Amino acid sequence: MKINSNSQEKCNQALEVLKDVYDPEIGLNVVDLGLIYRIDFNDAAQVIDVDMTLTTQYCPMGESIVNNVSGSMQQLFATYEINVTLTFEPPWDMEMISEAGKAFLQGY
Repeated sequence: MKINSNSQEKCNQALEVLKDVYDPEIGLNVVDLGLIYRIDFNDAAQVIDVDMTLTTQYCPMGESIVNNVSGSMQQLFATYEINVTLTFEPPWDMEMISEAGKAFLQGY
């Protein structure tokens, strides 16, 4: 994941709020699933760009997940414009799951 910001605190806040956004079919948050590819803060323009993916292009919950990412970021960074871009390059694979995510999934 690539995060561009001059504030480590903002980056940490963004990641924490996105850990509350879950893929409901898997039960794991979008950060630990590795679905967030990039968060770019443009403080001067008050814009945050988020590039993310889904586990599959045909994910039936995709629109809901993207909307939840956007809404969570907007709630935390209320003065910013939030732009979420869905991409499938590179395609998601299970190697993108964090160690914490893998441990969670192994419990099932």
